[in-house]
Amino acid sequence: MSTNLLAILPFIVPLTAAAVAILLRRRPRVQAWWSFGAVLASFVVTTALLWTVWRGGQPLVFQMGAWAAPFGISIVADLLSAFFTFMTQLVFVFGFLYALGAKDKAVQHNTFYPLFLALLTGLSGGFLTGDIFNLFVMVELVVMAGVVLTAISDDRYGPEAAYKYFLISTVASFTLLFGIGSLYASYGTLNMADLARRIAEDPNQPLLPAALVFLAVTFAVKSAAVPFHFWQPDFHTASPTPVSAMLSSVVVKLGVYGFMRLTTLIAPHAEWLRVALVMAGIAGVVFGGLGAAGTHNVKRMFAYSTLAQIGFIYVGVGWGTPQALAAALVFAFNHALVKSAMLMLSGYLASRAPVKSASFEVVRGIGKYLPSAGVVFFLGSLALAGLPPMNGFISKLALFQSGIAALSSLRPEEALGYWLPLLLIGVAGILTVTYTVRALIKIWWEPFEPRTPEEKVKPYGDSLLAPASLVVLCFVLGIWAQPLLQLSQDASAWIAQPERYVRVVNLEEGVR
Repeated sequence: MSTNLLAILPFIVPLTAAAVAILLRRRPRVQAWWSFGAVLASFVVTTALLWTVWRGGQPLVFQMGAWAAPFGISIVADLLSAFFTFMTQLVFVFGFLYALGAKDKAVQHNTFYPLFLALLTGLSGGFLTGDIFNLFVMVELVVMAGVVLTAISDDRYGPEAAYKYFLISTVASFTLLFGIGSLYASYGTLNMADLARRIAEDPNQPLLPAALVFLAVTFAVKSAAVPFHFWQPDFHTASPTPVSAMLSSVVVKLGVYGFMRLTTLIAPHAEWLRVALVMAGIAGVVFGGLGAAGTHNVKRMFAYSTLAQIGFIYVGVGWGTPQALAAALVFAFNHALVKSAMLMLSGYLASRAPVKSASFEVVRGIGKYLPSAGVVFFLGSLALAGLPPMNGFISKLALFQSGIAALSSLRPEEALGYWLPLLLIGVAGILTVTYTVRALIKIWWEPFEPRTPEEKVKPYGDSLLAPASLVVLCFVLGIWAQPLLQLSQDASAWIAQPERYVRVVNLEEGVR
């Protein structure tokens, strides 16, 4: 039986590099550059994986321990998992680049880079696994790495935020285990392809609805979907900047990915779940926008903004048409880029402030000394608000078009599920403009008024290279969006045919 090692390298490379990085703990600069090189290598193999799967037209499957599905752990690199893994690895390259130029004491800690690599390992493994219990293992790796990285933050609220996240993650872990146990008791398998086949043959098992509810709660917590969002603003605000940039951009996508698998592969018959996703998405769009508009901290503003952006994505997933799923993928990718850039930029501002803080009270007026950062912030704000020529405009346009296209085939009484979200998407765009313009005015237009004569804008701080590069990439994807649109459409077309995934993983097509 042949195997394809390329499918496991995106998480094997950072996992191995993390172990080596621990051995380099007494040589911090060597450890840092070793970790950055490992992430670059991991990104290269992930790019090769995505290209192979996309152009080859078939998933790559690796059966761990040479145990055939469904008895062993399957690693499945189909177009959806390769898409999310590529997005994650790309953002992490810039996250590590930012960390190399950051002045945070946390970044100098000898456990920072091994834990950062562990975070990448858990995310990549979670996207690529074809076994739902192995997904639990990868989720736990993400949680433990994220908790410790936040606990060692320079922010004095870091330990408190880490403790809150640990508690809510423990609850989510229990719900995930309850869901896994209910599925295993009902169908005797944990392989997602085998589960999909057995559930399609017998969807009336009494524990199935409970299992779906448990899984839905888990994925809602992981993605900070309203009303399971309460841990997110504190946790993401208090984390070290490189970490918070990853948490708000790609870590929350683990829940998005879970819902996509749930609604297209494991339980495509569960219409109530799609309705719930649309409702949660609308709530997130409204609540996240209002929360961002009323907060007092730049990083916290962007943390609340994530609630709104995840809401947009869930509306697309809930609509569930091929065009809406493609739009959700485009939105997820573009959001990962712009949100990581804006959080890094928030950390850059805090590092140049007289007192290291992203509070509006502290960074007010310092922008007059940082004109380059103002240009980056302005372009990033355009992307976040969905205005041309940035990639955020492509995201919202694709989502609008998918909703309007679906309306043409619906009866008037069915159309409300599309008209209301479309209306709120437009209103939320205005909210995004409101809070980003408010931030621009406070930081770059209002006067800098030090509280004491000794308070001055620092002449040095974190590097601007990573957020500026990400914003440039957002601009490129705004004027040349065709490759991303085509990839998203192809991924959407693939997940619309779950029977193909089942055949490939269960070796019925002989694809290796």
